[in-house]
Amino acid sequence: MIKIKKKQATNIYICITTVFPMPQFQIHPDITEAQTLPTDFYTSPDYFKKAESKIFEHAWHFLSDTGNLNEKVNAYPFILMPGFLNEPLVLTKDKNNQIHCLSNVCTHRGNLIAYQPCKAHVLVCKYHGRRFSLDGTFEFMPEFKEVKNFPSPSDHLHKLTLKKWGNFLFTSLTENIPFEKMYGEMISRMEWYPIDKLTFRPDLSREYQVNAHWALYCENYLEGFHIPFVHPGLNQVLDFSNYTTEIFRYSNVQIGIAKENEIFLEIPPTSPDHGKKIAAYYFWVFPNQMFNFYPWGISVNVVEPLTISKTKVRFLTYVFDESKLQSGAGKDLHKVEMEDEEVVENVQIGIRSRFYRHGRFSASREQGTHHFHQLLAEFMNQ
Repeated sequence: MIKIKKKQATNIYICITTVFPMPQFQIHPDITEAQTLPTDFYTSPDYFKKAESKIFEHAWHFLSDTGNLNEKVNAYPFILMPGFLNEPLVLTKDKNNQIHCLSNVCTHRGNLIAYQPCKAHVLVCKYHGRRFSLDGTFEFMPEFKEVKNFPSPSDHLHKLTLKKWGNFLFTSLTENIPFEKMYGEMISRMEWYPIDKLTFRPDLSREYQVNAHWALYCENYLEGFHIPFVHPGLNQVLDFSNYTTEIFRYSNVQIGIAKENEIFLEIPPTSPDHGKKIAAYYFWVFPNQMFNFYPWGISVNVVEPLTISKTKVRFLTYVFDESKLQSGAGKDLHKVEMEDEEVVENVQIGIRSRFYRHGRFSASREQGTHHFHQLLAEFMNQ
């Protein structure tokens, strides 16, 4: 609401704007009573922008594996979620083989420090020569002898917490939520899996651009309800009647059971799933990461918002048994992706209809999507 008052003496018009807070999202905790998120979440530019600070700045992010740091490279710069978060970071490995995740922005005038992967003894800004050690500690700056109270802690590069699982690397911009609360259930459940034997396969990895809101893509992943209708090939190898979902605080897992004579994971007696013919574990970690465990290895899928209606999805393939690549639930991931994209892109069109506002959840098949909507509401309402 805008009120306009006239100041009589000077004929100056003063506009006083009253800003109302954005409405809160409400997702009923009982899935049998809950409605899905209203379409405003997917169509409002304001909500899309707010998700950056409300959700992604507080999330943990899968970065890469340790293979980017090797004998020829000990400083690996990258942009975290380019086109969205746009945060310049650099992974470094010091002389003690300790890996660090640092801000790649010089604390003098904001120049990027490392421009490309390289082998370095120190990090030196090319703008004015400010020097840092590989752990981000300020070391030297020319022409600064007269500057008072220098250096101070703010002259070091900002150091982000870095977590490692096998060769996988993770970080958070804020670390408001402990790493263990985000990934603990997955790491514990899959402790028997040969994480340390995985090899990154760039030839089997791909990037996709999907013409849909990032959350619509995640919602589709989070339920197996659509498998018989959308994925005929996958439906031939999975026993849909025994497809289950388990919910945790910030993650969940869908478990696909193999049909008779189909390949399945060899699960040891130490696992609570021993004796089950599991074709795949589909772990999702809020808000945008999928870890798909197959008999041949893992497909890590990272969903990255670009615009309100465009999303980049990275499929990163890690293999430990190449002989099983062409069998089972993980046989043709590209075909499954194309089938998913067709549906999700049509949903993107549908949610803009003036006749659609929200839907309901299947209590037996859409627990993962309901969980996702609850978390989205929780974070957006903060």
